[in-house]
Amino acid sequence: MFISPMLLHKSDEPFNSSDYITELKLDGIRLIYSVDAAGKVRLYSRHNNEITTKFPELHSLNLPPGTVLDGELIVTDNEGKPDFEAMMSRFQSSKLTVPVSFVAFDVLQHRGERVTGLPLLERKELLTDLVPTDTALLSKVQFVEGHGAAYYNAVQTQGLEGIVLKRKDSRYQVGKRSEAWLKVINYQYADVYVTGYRTKEFGWLLADDAGKYFGVMELGVPPHARAKVYRAEVREETDDFAYLAEPVKCHVKFRNYTKAGLLRLPSFVSWL
Repeated sequence: MFISPMLLHKSDEPFNSSDYITELKLDGIRLIYSVDAAGKVRLYSRHNNEITTKFPELHSLNLPPGTVLDGELIVTDNEGKPDFEAMMSRFQSSKLTVPVSFVAFDVLQHRGERVTGLPLLERKELLTDLVPTDTALLSKVQFVEGHGAAYYNAVQTQGLEGIVLKRKDSRYQVGKRSEAWLKVINYQYADVYVTGYRTKEFGWLLADDAGKYFGVMELGVPPHARAKVYRAEVREETDDFAYLAEPVKCHVKFRNYTKAGLLRLPSFVSWL
């Protein structure tokens, strides 16, 4: 059974509140894990694509019939940190050489009964009932009550993706983006140059001050900022790209550097 997941709003800053719990934001693929009344396991992505056959190692986790869990599918690196590139590589491959782990953070159906209307902390108790012991294949997201700022500082120190702040009394809002669940991303920042742009769809080509290619920026660029690039002189144009005569410098935020040295999901902040 697929249940459309509840989505997160963004918060610019972490905060401390006894009304919220704080969890680590895991850098992987959102997964809805379903066990039907007959005990058949089905796995779904966030967008209702069934991906059951891609992860056969998750078919026998001994969860009872009538269970639906929400969580993140991750691959960890040698330091035990989620590795998004490794997760995507495994997702796109038919080989099973890279081990995955399903980390659950919510219960949507418990022993055949829909429980999305229960407060979050009560659903957490049900999750502990279903997953009393964490294993390499199946575990629970750990949380603390409050302490969002300190948790976020620790995440920054470790170079992790960010945190999630959730109201303790929040009901699970199926298929909705809710202010009751907030994400605070541990962005990195860089000063880069826009060296050109795509001609058929939006995307700016980025480079460092030595001219090293940094990838394409597609996010967070307001109309007034776009105008500056599209008014600039072009020195060369191909079917797919236009290259600026003089690169323009800007400040961007991004998730992390990829293994190829590119900026992952760069987003415009300001001109320099």
